[in-house]
Amino acid sequence: MEEIVKTIQGVPLNHYILLSAVIFSIGVVGVLTRRNAIVIFMSIELMLNAVNLLLTAFSAYSGDASGQIFVFFIMALAAAEVAVGLAIIVMIYRNTKTTDINVLNRLKW
Repeated sequence: MEEIVKTIQGVPLNHYILLSAVIFSIGVVGVLTRRNAIVIFMSIELMLNAVNLLLTAFSAYSGDASGQIFVFFIMALAAAEVAVGLAIIVMIYRNTKTTDINVLNRLKW
């Protein structure tokens, strides 16, 4: 375990912060600009992975495992989100024959 921490600490922390910011920004742009529900869910997963990377890097640099434990909770939340989100997308596709979120106003009363 010490070898992994030393390897992670060999890269400056600001590189991890920059990489996480870029990945998170790509996810935000995907959520704001895309109209496909599947792509939006993938963008949300990308943002969660950016946060996980940052939490892991901060945890390794501080020498405390609490950040890495928190990553497991985020991964469990992401798995639940994927399961529920995929079920919602399947039901929307069955009703509208598309995954375009602009068409969802047809599902209103």
